[in-house]
Amino acid sequence: QVQLVESGGGLVQAGGSLRLSCAASGTFLRVDAMGWYRQAPGQQRELVAMITLGGTTTYGDSVKGRFTISRDNAKNTVYLQMSSLKPEDTAAYYCNAAVVPRLPPWTVNNHWGQGTQVTVSS
Repeated sequence: QVQLVESGGGLVQAGGSLRLSCAASGTFLRVDAMGWYRQAPGQQRELVAMITLGGTTTYGDSVKGRFTISRDNAKNTVYLQMSSLKPEDTAAYYCNAAVVPRLPPWTVNNHWGQGTQVTVSS
């Protein structure tokens, strides 16, 4: 069983910063890509940022230049440093991880965290 535990959400004023963390735990061979998605009320879930095992990053257009994704492979943890936050960044943020099981078949399974709320006040 794989668990993703997120932390770091909260309330912040516009222009402020927050750092989200997500740690993968359980029994698996390795964690491949990890990323963050967000979903605001009444809207579809959208990609915020993603990082591969090798460190290649991808960002959603709305966060480029403001958010930075990183990971610690030894801890199976992904981070999202959010700066210059705007009210439109308000959403539930979900961690996502592509996990390779310990035993064959080594089919990559997609896992989601429970979500952490980020609220940016104007």
